[in-house]
Amino acid sequence: MNDDWRIYEGTGSPHDGIDRLPPALSWRRFEGEVPGDAVPPPEWRPGDRDRARHFLPNQTTVDLTNAALYLRRPLLVTGQAGVGKSTLALSIAHELGLGPVLRWPITSRSSLKQGLYTYDAIGRLHDVNLKEQAAQSDIGRYLTLGPLGTALLPRERPRVLLIDEIDKSDIDLPNDLLTIFEEGEFDVPELVRVAPDRPRVQVTTADGAGRRVSVSGGRVRCAAFPVIVLTSNGEREFPPAFLRRCVPLTISPPTREQLADIVRARLGEEMENTSEDLLARFVERQQNGRELATDQLLNAVYFRFEAARRQGTCIEDVAEKLIEHLRTATD
Repeated sequence: MNDDWRIYEGTGSPHDGIDRLPPALSWRRFEGEVPGDAVPPPEWRPGDRDRARHFLPNQTTVDLTNAALYLRRPLLVTGQAGVGKSTLALSIAHELGLGPVLRWPITSRSSLKQGLYTYDAIGRLHDVNLKEQAAQSDIGRYLTLGPLGTALLPRERPRVLLIDEIDKSDIDLPNDLLTIFEEGEFDVPELVRVAPDRPRVQVTTADGAGRRVSVSGGRVRCAAFPVIVLTSNGEREFPPAFLRRCVPLTISPPTREQLADIVRARLGEEMENTSEDLLARFVERQQNGRELATDQLLNAVYFRFEAARRQGTCIEDVAEKLIEHLRTATD
């Protein structure tokens, strides 16, 4: 059997497999023009690369992730807290060399416009009243693309966007996203109005540190559809039209063997060898319907190991409290 079709392998080792991705289906091709002065992605946040490198997806996760890459469709990932939904986005970006992940954490107040861009009209009015020259000539200094807007900037390689906990959103947001997912573009009305006089405007991106890019004609249009990972805790149902535009993936809690692999990958073989009883307690509670995050297990294993290594210090008390919490969590 030939497995060469997989672009994302889930190994944690970076490679240039994204360049082997075949052309998009005709209805998933986008016409954004990549500028010659395209700004490269910023540096990774501390800790994110390490989380990505040690992520251990199962074969179903790898295969459905590749399906989303081939189809240029968002990946809707459902699962309990702590099973690695957000880390999957980090893993994809790290392995395929797509730069750090753009994040859009969703709340009940999140709106589509907030994800696309913000315009500081009050700040501009204030500067106009102070007769600041830039307020008249540089509208772009008052515009900041949101995480979704930044992900849709035209690039040769897509960026990875994590839309975290979409089930916390207002009831209308999933439907509001449909046009963006289909068209891969949006207009900034404030820039469309000035386009005849200022066809190219520099605006700030969600990458931070004052990074600025050019927007032409008031429209942001992607060239490569971003890799969008939406996470859900399964707390609500989504509209059928929204679900049709996503590749669904459910991540189940890790098995005991997978947990042992995670402990070994994140903390080392020595800690794995001393954590059999904690693994057993953790799995027992999961099988009894308790929702436990893998981080809770890692914390308990790490502090027990440190307590054994630093005998006679107060760290032993901390280790015992964490282990006791694991024994009784959600009971």
